[in-house]
Amino acid sequence: MKVSEILQVKGNILYTATPDMPLVEAVNTMAEKDIGSLVVMEFGDLVGMLTFREVIKVLHKNGGAIGTDTVRKHMDDHPITVTPDTEVNEVRRMMLEKHARYLPVMNARTLLGVISFYDVARAMLEAQNFENRMLKAYIRDWPAEASQEE
Repeated sequence: MKVSEILQVKGNILYTATPDMPLVEAVNTMAEKDIGSLVVMEFGDLVGMLTFREVIKVLHKNGGAIGTDTVRKHMDDHPITVTPDTEVNEVRRMMLEKHARYLPVMNARTLLGVISFYDVARAMLEAQNFENRMLKAYIRDWPAEASQEE
């Protein structure tokens, strides 16, 4: 299974922020849209990711306040990316090794979407369920062995 297949199922709604957006505005968008990340774009290019991890760090540092900083100050400015052709097993390895819950999907310099740890887990579960159904159908329809003559 490839990343492109996950994006097809997920759909193409994508939320972005700019580096100069106030952090509080980005957090409000994340809360209103019930999402865990925003892709940070500047002049049409991916320049970072803002996830709930960065927001939690800000809250901790500021004693529970978001403050007046911009997204740029707190975003991950070197996010790991994948392509539509990246195999899901490679995505799983990358997410686990780098503790990344969200990965932008890029085709050259074009942002196609974001896949989350949840998206990958759901896709893997659906694939396993399909395989289980196929195996059970195969076993159920197993040809009866011909009776052996003595």
